[in-house]
Amino acid sequence: MTQLKVTAEDEKRVKAMGFLRNKGTDCFSGRIITVNGKITAAQNKCLSEATDLYGNGVVTLTTRLTIECQGIHYDNIEKFQEYIAKEGLVTGGTGSKVRPVVSCKGTTCQYGLIDTFALSEEIHERFYNGYANVKLPHKFKIAVGGCPNNCVKPDLNDVGIIGQRIPNYDEDSCNGCKKCAVADVCPIKAATLEDGILEINRDECNNCGRCIGKCHFDCIEDGTTGYKIYIGGRWGKKVAHGISLDKVFTTKEEALDVVEKLILLYREQGQTGERLSQTIERIGFERIQEELLSDAIWDRKQEILDAQLHLVGGATC
Repeated sequence: MTQLKVTAEDEKRVKAMGFLRNKGTDCFSGRIITVNGKITAAQNKCLSEATDLYGNGVVTLTTRLTIECQGIHYDNIEKFQEYIAKEGLVTGGTGSKVRPVVSCKGTTCQYGLIDTFALSEEIHERFYNGYANVKLPHKFKIAVGGCPNNCVKPDLNDVGIIGQRIPNYDEDSCNGCKKCAVADVCPIKAATLEDGILEINRDECNNCGRCIGKCHFDCIEDGTTGYKIYIGGRWGKKVAHGISLDKVFTTKEEALDVVEKLILLYREQGQTGERLSQTIERIGFERIQEELLSDAIWDRKQEILDAQLHLVGGATC
């Protein structure tokens, strides 16, 4: 039997760098941060070369759109990192902090309402990089989806952002057609004819935007871009479905501020080892939402960041 030389302390050190041990060996899988699930052809080539040189030649995709290069011996970890750095690639993505962002393909999809790649890149810079040294009670996962089809499963992430297109309906322009093009195209039947006039049930409408421009008499010519936010989702040993905030945010800046407020609130009020969903269950969704929709937390932002919190791990789920 081969004698392993990598100690538990060695394993812990490189895990913080994004290298996960291949069970029963002194080799590791290097987790590559793709920022938003998109890499260039040059980066792809570089990863293939690096894995051939320093690993076992196998590249795998994770469920969160990062890439793992397998079979990298402990002694080759630094060499591997230096090689991929030529194309601006880095490893990481572990620990009790903001994790890499998951994004759908956004506006390259026929249903995409927002540029998810651009938004995810901004989130990566502001929160993954900007909060890299901020310890949280547990991991914090973010997903960005371009439409209500929810391909990125926003309600199974700590925070999920979903693109919206809120139809601007001009009821005076409705011509009372016997066959309504808007009602016909609505996938969830939130648009219906009531007494010969188009009615949109705003409680049922998921703001997919498919009705926009479909009326022959221009009663829905355009729509307002928005961002729906879910908080407190979790996938794993214990599943929790996130809850959507009552407000649909109509500016990107407002949506991103809510994400930052949530991270700060989680750091301040979360207990070490508990996921955000557990924090919300303990404190109450309404109280959390009230704080997220106000600006009170900005006054104590620096105090929260400076606090000596969550220095000892210990996951409870």
